Amino acid sequence: MALCVAAGIESHVADKPKHPTATDTTRTTTPDTALIRQRRAQMDSTFRATQAITIDSVLTDTLRLDTVRKKRGGLEKPVDFAAEDSIVYDADTKLAFLFGKAEVKYENMTLDAGHISMNMDSSLVHAKAIVDTAGVLEQKPSFKQGGDEYVSEQMSYNFKTKKGFIQNVNTTQGNGFIQSERSKRTDDGTLYLESAKYTTCNAKHPHFYLKLSRAKVVPGKGTVFGPAYLVVEDVPLPLGIPYGFFPFNKKYSSGFIMPSYGDETVRGFYLRNGGYYFALNDYMDLKLLGELYTKGSWGLSLETNYKKRYKYNGNFYISYLNTVEGEKNLPDYMKTTSLKVQWSHSKDAAAGGNTTFSARVNFASENYERKNLESMYNPLSYTQSTRASSISFSHLFSGIGLSVSGSANLTQNMRDSTITMSLPDLNFSLSRFYPFRRKHQVGKERWYEKISMSYTGQLSNSIATKENKLLHSNLIKDWRNGMQHRIPVDATFQLFKYINISPSFSFNDVMYTNRIMRNWDAAALREVADTTYGFYNLYNWNVSVSANTTLYGFYKPWKKLFGSKIVAIRHVFKPNVSFSYAPDFTTSRYGYVRHYDKTDASGNVERVPYSPYQSGIFGYPSSTKQGMVTMSVSNNLEMKIKSDKDTTGYKKISLIDELSASLSYNMAAKTRQWSDLTTRLRLKLSKSYTFSLAALFATYAYVFDNKGNVVVGDRTEWSHGRFGRFQGMSQNLSYTFNNQTLTKLRDLFSGRRSNTMEEKDNEKEQDEQTDVEDANIDPDLLATKKKTVKKEKAKVDNDGYLRFQLPWSLTLSYGITMFENRNKPINPRTMRYPFGFTQTLNASGYLRISDGWNITFSSGYDFEQHRISMTTASLSRNLHCFEMSCSVVLRPYSSFNFSFRAIASELADALKWDKRSSYSSNIEWY
Repeated sequence: MALCVAAGIESHVADKPKHPTATDTTRTTTPDTALIRQRRAQMDSTFRATQAITIDSVLTDTLRLDTVRKKRGGLEKPVDFAAEDSIVYDADTKLAFLFGKAEVKYENMTLDAGHISMNMDSSLVHAKAIVDTAGVLEQKPSFKQGGDEYVSEQMSYNFKTKKGFIQNVNTTQGNGFIQSERSKRTDDGTLYLESAKYTTCNAKHPHFYLKLSRAKVVPGKGTVFGPAYLVVEDVPLPLGIPYGFFPFNKKYSSGFIMPSYGDETVRGFYLRNGGYYFALNDYMDLKLLGELYTKGSWGLSLETNYKKRYKYNGNFYISYLNTVEGEKNLPDYMKTTSLKVQWSHSKDAAAGGNTTFSARVNFASENYERKNLESMYNPLSYTQSTRASSISFSHLFSGIGLSVSGSANLTQNMRDSTITMSLPDLNFSLSRFYPFRRKHQVGKERWYEKISMSYTGQLSNSIATKENKLLHSNLIKDWRNGMQHRIPVDATFQLFKYINISPSFSFNDVMYTNRIMRNWDAAALREVADTTYGFYNLYNWNVSVSANTTLYGFYKPWKKLFGSKIVAIRHVFKPNVSFSYAPDFTTSRYGYVRHYDKTDASGNVERVPYSPYQSGIFGYPSSTKQGMVTMSVSNNLEMKIKSDKDTTGYKKISLIDELSASLSYNMAAKTRQWSDLTTRLRLKLSKSYTFSLAALFATYAYVFDNKGNVVVGDRTEWSHGRFGRFQGMSQNLSYTFNNQTLTKLRDLFSGRRSNTMEEKDNEKEQDEQTDVEDANIDPDLLATKKKTVKKEKAKVDNDGYLRFQLPWSLTLSYGITMFENRNKPINPRTMRYPFGFTQTLNASGYLRISDGWNITFSSGYDFEQHRISMTTASLSRNLHCFEMSCSVVLRPYSSFNFSFRAIASELADALKWDKRSSYSSNIEWY
C-alpha cells in the first residue's frame, strides 16, 4: 500500500512547525487523536496497497498556537513509504508500522525490509527481517544510498543526522565482501565495524576470511583494520597481522607494490617485483620495480602504458639486471649486466588519416633470459633463439598517389649474439598510372591508353655485426647503404577475344657510395682489397611478353555407372607462355664484373672474376644474356553433386585444387638451356586441411669430371631415357584428436548424421586451428599468453557423478623432408644420390578430469639426436576463491614451479605460496 504524506501529516514528517514570531498567525495542523483511533479500529490487518490514506486538513484542531513558538528543526523533503501488507499508525506514540515488503524513501536513500517502524517526530526509522515458519530470515533490511548498499538483519537510521546502527551487516567493497556483527554508520557513509569478516569468496558460506577485530570502511576508498587472523573452512589459523589496509578506490591512484620473497641457489635470498605504481593521468601510468639478492645481484625495471582513445595506444618496458655469481677472488666469480627493452605502439583503427606509426620492439642482450629468474620457468622465453624488432612510419599523399614509408628493423640471434640492423629503410611508391590516357575519354579506348607505369624506390642502410660491436661501428666503413629504383611499364591487350597479351618493360637502377677494387699481391701471394668512395650508378633492364588464356571442359558422367547424384565435372586448364630478354650485364663495357690475374707460388696464372659491388646491399646486375621462353600449365578439377544440405540443392567438391608445372628454355645460353621442372599439387581434403606438395625435378644428369668428382653435365636426363632427377620435397601433417573423434568415425561408417550444436562448435574450433606450431612448445601456453584459452567444464550426471566423456585433446604433428643426400656416395649405374630424410614429431594436448582440473602437456621427438625434445607439463586447479598451478619442464633441462594463491587481486600478493626449483638442472623435490 502506498501512503502519500501530504497536508496535515507533512508537518510531522517533512516540515515540523517553526517557532512563531510576534507577527506569526499561522495555525497548527495537529491531527485529532480520537478520530485517528476510530479510523485505526476500522483498518483491517490485510490493508492492501491499492488503498491510500490521506489525512485531510479538515481533521485539525482550530486552537491557535501561542504567538511565541519554539523553533524546531525539520526534514528538508518529504518521506515516501509503502508496504505490501499493511500500514498502522499510532497517534499516541507517533509511530508508523509497515508490514510486508516495506519501503521508505528519503532524498537518495532507499530502505527495504520485511518490517519497518517510523517515529514521525524524531525522524528515526527501524527495520528488521521477517522470520518464516521454518525459522529462516526473509526480506532482510536493504539500505541503498548513492553507490553504497548494505544488507543486514536489523538496522536503525536517522533521517536528520544520516547516521545509523546496523547488526549483522553484509556489504560489497571492490572485489571483497564484508560481514560485521555490529556496525555504526556516520553521516558521510563511513562504517565502523566490530567483530567483522573480510573475504573475496562469493560463496554463501565463505571458504576463507580474515577475522577483523575492528575495522573502518570508507566507501569507494578502502578499509583499515586492526588485529586480524586468517580462518579457512571455519578453522582459525595461527597467521595473524597487527593491522592492514584494503584499497577500494575505483579511480586510478598511486601506491606501493609489495615485493615477493624467496631464495635462489646461485644468488641467495631475494625480494623481487617490489616498487611503486604512479598513476600519472587519465592517459598514462608508470610502474617502477626492483629486485635485490643477498649475494650482490640486483635489477630495476620500468613499465608504462599509455592510451588516447580513438588515437593511439602502447606499452613501454625496460629492464636492467646486474648479476653476481660466485664469490670474489674465486675462479667461479662472474659479474654480468643484461638489458631488455620492449615497446609496442599502434594507431587506433578509428583514428583515420593518411599517416600511420607503429612499433614492435623486442630487444634483449644475449644473456638476459639466462639471468632472468622468470625465464627459467617459461620455456617459450628460455628457448627463444631469435628476436625481431621493427618501427615503421608511413604517409600517403592521396592527391598524387605517392606513398612514403620508413622503418627501422633489428634481428637478433640469441645463440651467438649476432645482430642485423637496418636504420633507416625508406620506401617510396607511386601507384600505377596511365600516362597516355585522355582526361576526357570519348569513344573507344585506344591501344596506347592501356599502357601503365609505376615507380618504387628504396633507400637502405644496414649492418650485420656482434652485439658488443654495434655501438663501436663506423657509419661509412662498416654499414652498407644504397638506393634502388624500379620503373615497370606494362599493358594488357586481347587477341581474338580469348587470348591475353601482356608486354612489359622493367628498368632497375642502383646507387652506391663505395666499391671494393681487388688485386693480387704477387710478393705476399694474397688478395688485396681497396675501398674507394664516390658515387657509383648501376642499372639493368629487361623486356618480356606473355600470352595466357583459360579453357573450360565439362564432363557429365554416365548415370548407369556413377548414379544420378553427380551432376557434372568441370576441368579448368590455364596455359601460359612468356618470352623475356635481357642483355649480358657481365661484359666489360658495363664494368659490373672485373678480373685480376692470380699467380701462385708455382707460377700458375689464373684469371679470377669479381665484382666491385658484390658486397652492396642490393647486389649488382649479374645475369648473362637471356632469351627465356617459359611455359607453364595449371589445372583445376571440380565436381558438382546434388545435396539436400545446401539451399541451392547443389554442392561443389574440389577434386584437384591445383596441379601445375613450369619449365623454361634459355635461347641465349650456350649450354644447359633447359631449367629444372617445377611441379605443385594442392588438394582440399577437408574444410580445415589442405594438402600441398611441391617437387623439383632436375633436367641435367650427373657426370664424373676428369678428377672423378660428380658434377652436373650438359646432357639431360631425358636423353638417357630417364625422367627428371627428383630433388626432394617437404610435407607437414597434423591432426587433432578429441572426445568427438571416435563419435564422428562411428557415425561416418554407420551413415548417421551428427547435427548437435556441441559437435558443430567442435568442428568450428577445429577449423580455426589450421595453423599448428612446429616448435616443441605447449600450444596452451601460447594461447594463455594471447588470452585465448577457451574454458571447458567436465559434465556431470543428475547424481553428481562425472560422465564417462571427459574433455580432452591430443594434437599430433609430423613433418618430413626428403632430399638428395650428397654426403653419401652416388650410384654409378643410375647416377643418382640416395635420398635422405629429416623428420620432426610433436605432440601436445590437454585433459580436463573434472570441473576446475586441467592438465596440459607438450613433447616431441628428435630423430637426429634420437631423444625426446622439450617436454613440459602443467596442472591447474580452480578452487573457487583460490587457484593452484604447477608446471614442470622435463627436457632438455629440469625445473618446476608451484603456486597457490587467492584469485582476487586484492589478496593475490598477500595470500599466496610459491615454490620453485633451484636455478640449475638439479631439483630438490620437496
